[in-house]
Amino acid sequence: MSSCSHTTLELLQPRKRTLRCRQCHLTLGAEEVPDGYCPECFERSGRRNHEFDEIETHSDGAATYRCEECGVIVKCP
Repeated sequence: MSSCSHTTLELLQPRKRTLRCRQCHLTLGAEEVPDGYCPECFERSGRRNHEFDEIETHSDGAATYRCEECGVIVKCP
């Protein structure tokens, strides 16, 4: 168990649409995909990979936070 008291929390905004690259498995929001290709694959190899899987995101109404000190994700109903 972590000794962090999670006193510095950052609110994480839910993404509307999340994509995962089929090649490098980078996960990012659809609005972060420039011109429809994976920026990580392009940076590594110079190739524009356009193959993504859409990931379902569940909005259960709970606020989600990340502790800025230790990185743990905290959900609050």
